[in-house]
Amino acid sequence: MEITGRLCADADVKSTGNNRQLVAFTVVVNDYYKTKGGEEKEFSEFINCSYWLSTKIADSLLKGSIVTVAGRIYLNEYKDKEGNHHANLAFHANAIKILAKGSRKGATTQASTENANTGTTKDDLPF
Repeated sequence: MEITGRLCADADVKSTGNNRQLVAFTVVVNDYYKTKGGEEKEFSEFINCSYWLSTKIADSLLKGSIVTVAGRIYLNEYKDKEGNHHANLAFHANAIKILAKGSRKGATTQASTENANTGTTKDDLPF
């Protein structure tokens, strides 16, 4: 199964009790439909994802990035301390494709800073 959505926050690298590492992130999938009366209804599904194959990708999974993840989806059910039942969608990702990169807060690239300081643009280059 594949899902495409936007990351809600930067990915985290987490460790399990037996020292295995995983990349954890949440993807939001937005959708809408029109009712018979013509009213537009919008809804969002938040899907908690885990990627176990490598932690190197965590640095590239930034808030706002648009990704397609392939793997399997499952329902995570649990009971809280008060005995209330809860459930959420979870996804074990086998492959991640970054379609558009997000950015870290306050981060600027060196090239954009240099262009701002010198007043040059890519169009000013002689080649």
